[in-house]
Amino acid sequence: MEKLVDLISADVARAFEAAGYDGRYGRVTVSNRPDLCQFQCNGAMPAAKEYHKAPLAIAADVAAQLAGNGRYAMAEAVKPGFLNLKLSDEALAAHLTAMRAADRFGVEPDPAPRTIVLDYGGPNVAKPLHVGHLRSAIIGESVKRIDRFFGNRVIGDIHLGDWGLQMGLIIAELRERQPDLPYFDESFEGPYPEAAPFTIAELEEIYPTASAKSKTDEAFAAKAHDATYQLQNGRPGYRALWKQILAVSVADLKKNYALLDVDFDVWYGESDAQPYIPPMLEDLQARGLTRESEGALVMDVQLPEDTKEVPPCILVKSDGAALYATTDLATLVQRERDFHPDEVLYVVDKRQSLHFEQVFRAARKAGIVRPETALKFLGFGTMNGKDGKPFKTREGGVMRLERLIAEVTEFVAKKIAENATVAADDRGDTAHRVALAALKYGDLSNLATKDYVFDLDRFSAFEGNTGPYILYTIVRIKSILARYGGDVAAAALRPASGDAERDLMLALTRLPDNLALAYRDSAPNVICAYIYELAGCANKFYHETKILAEEDAERRAGYIALIDLTRDVLETCIDLLGFSAPEKM
Repeated sequence: MEKLVDLISADVARAFEAAGYDGRYGRVTVSNRPDLCQFQCNGAMPAAKEYHKAPLAIAADVAAQLAGNGRYAMAEAVKPGFLNLKLSDEALAAHLTAMRAADRFGVEPDPAPRTIVLDYGGPNVAKPLHVGHLRSAIIGESVKRIDRFFGNRVIGDIHLGDWGLQMGLIIAELRERQPDLPYFDESFEGPYPEAAPFTIAELEEIYPTASAKSKTDEAFAAKAHDATYQLQNGRPGYRALWKQILAVSVADLKKNYALLDVDFDVWYGESDAQPYIPPMLEDLQARGLTRESEGALVMDVQLPEDTKEVPPCILVKSDGAALYATTDLATLVQRERDFHPDEVLYVVDKRQSLHFEQVFRAARKAGIVRPETALKFLGFGTMNGKDGKPFKTREGGVMRLERLIAEVTEFVAKKIAENATVAADDRGDTAHRVALAALKYGDLSNLATKDYVFDLDRFSAFEGNTGPYILYTIVRIKSILARYGGDVAAAALRPASGDAERDLMLALTRLPDNLALAYRDSAPNVICAYIYELAGCANKFYHETKILAEEDAERRAGYIALIDLTRDVLETCIDLLGFSAPEKM
């Protein structure tokens, strides 16, 4: 279905041509002066230079050509040469009727859908999720949903940190605590126990203890490095123990991501890329793409056009250890084999931008990805406390994500209980939905690259630019629809009878443009801004219109059809943002 602004642009382009001018000047935009008009065309100004004619005269010629077009209630030329347009109420209602009947409101899918690997999440095994993982999960999940809405095949990959020294630290610490476990007996022939010798709570205590010990105890640090080496070289007992560390951690990670309504298609980790590293390095060396630098193996990625130095990409340290860059390149080798992606998008802390610039350049130089494969980095800022510093607990530590979700849920649950509109049995689910809306909208309404301040009081408010306000608008509409008594689906839209109704209808027509912009820029904040405007129009219409008390049955049905479409659009948009609305609040 063609977007309204494109339909109008086509009309105006034809009017330019009919008046003797080039149709390319007929591009129309939404008016930045809604008090004067709904849409405007500024093409007469540049056309004046080509045709050596006053822009106001050109605009007047075009307006005259539109005079008989029933789509417009007004087509007016104003100084110095603007063409101001207002749709007829009949045309506006007809367009919304078509939107309401169309699949996905007539939003066209991408004509060239792609296979996209979306790398987001990035937690480390054996460590609890904390607030530092929040933005990657929230932004990545929303971008994934937006990309899928436009018809792409999107593979969400969590990219676990499950390989390296942290595993060796856990194994070494566990060996000191429970030396009699069969995993440490090199003569043990198996099978190894199915049950892990630790709980998730114990595992989360073991790692920081081992990490701290390694900084002061050189002998223990050496044991951890040796355990890492033996694990990576296939020692059976260590591999069995590593699998149990992974299983216990992943089960806990899945539980916590489910609390955020975030899910991944594949749960690959750094370990999955390890088999690709040796042949990749061998190939790079054979082709002369690497060099030795102070005992390390590096690849130069500086380009002639660079205005500042871009350091070489270090692939192997002098001690023989591979780095994150090595793993990321090998992961691209794996993704090319498994998914043949047209695009790989990383949703990661913006402080990692140089790392990914080096990896992308190395991947292209090595031919690891096809020339046409897009490699993109969506870097995000930090979530800060009111002091402007990275968000901490009241005690000054890094807050666990599970605790943050619980605190926000408890906070909004008190508000819901005070309103006394939700049955006691439903309060838990309602509070969780409102809490997710507060968290996710509070994050996503900001430009991803910007830092933002986490303010629980503001984010959870039922008024203002917040997630709960959007939900409250949806719930209010649902309440009206439930009390209507007629067939909502059969209710037909009618031409607007007032400014508030007309403004709401116009706001609905802007859905496709805003979704397309959010998709183009991987920018969920565009959707947030749009639904805040739409919710404002809906609430104004609600306050100024006696919807259910309207005596004219057809007019009342028209109101119902309009707010039902508004509800549908709002619920579609919040689903793209990653949260949902309850029935009551």
